Amino acid sequence: MKKMGKILIASDHAGFALKEKLEAYLIKKGFQVKDLGTHAPDRCDYPEYAARLARGISRKGYRRGVLICKTGIGNSIVANRFPGVRASLCCTTKAARLTRQHNDSNVLVLGSGFVKERLAKRILTVWLTAEFAGGRHARRLHQLKKIEKSLGCKVT
Repeated sequence: MKKMGKILIASDHAGFALKEKLEAYLIKKGFQVKDLGTHAPDRCDYPEYAARLARGISRKGYRRGVLICKTGIGNSIVANRFPGVRASLCCTTKAARLTRQHNDSNVLVLGSGFVKERLAKRILTVWLTAEFAGGRHARRLHQLKKIEKSLGCKVT
């Protein structure tokens, strides 16, 4: 796995245990991980943590992030509201590879109710190592930026 440097990670209570395992895995692989919470398995609200992470990506402070909740759906909805964030919910390694190659996704979203630790690590590894394909896919990313701009979002 090539080293990406800094990466954000966050979860709600339902994703806490998996977040802790993936954070340790990333650190072992040489990543500098910034954990944005939650820091305990106590019940909490996912939008708070998803917004923290998405804000870090949107403001260009970090290139990549990982979000985990029970289904991954709520985190995806929150994260994709931020300009420049391309959060992708993945349950397979194929989806992880394609979302990097075709969408240049910068946030991986996992549902702890659907992926266990072993599969989550495989998905994360594929997502971190896959490269953006460019070409026709770059044209589509440009279209996304135009949409964001038309909505009044500051696009960098």
